[in-house]
Amino acid sequence: MLGGEGLSFSDRRQIENALAMARRVSDLDFEAYIGPAGADARAYALALHGQLARPDNSVLVLCDPDARALEIVTGQDTRQYLSDADCRLAVATMTSSFLAGLFVNGLARGISQLGEIAHHPETLHAAGLL
Repeated sequence: MLGGEGLSFSDRRQIENALAMARRVSDLDFEAYIGPAGADARAYALALHGQLARPDNSVLVLCDPDARALEIVTGQDTRQYLSDADCRLAVATMTSSFLAGLFVNGLARGISQLGEIAHHPETLHAAGLL
């Protein structure tokens, strides 16, 4: 997880667990940034996403609680598993929890939801069997 310095150990662990689950079920790289994003949260999220080890295979969830900004950036390869509509659904999940005062729970639920949506079964190729 990038950022998130103001979170408790328990909060960080809950988000890290959601990221690990999303990675495991989707075989995509999931990262979260929690903290200040500046005047243009989307541009900042895109810049952070570009610095990831495998940006084409990555999903970045950026949340700037003070600015009330939430961004999801998907890489080129992840877009075949996560559509804009899927991301909007996860944003709705997160923001409804945020409004109820459940910041960490909402973020973890949204990340888990993205991972579950992006789940894709391994393809077994029959090449060479004929």
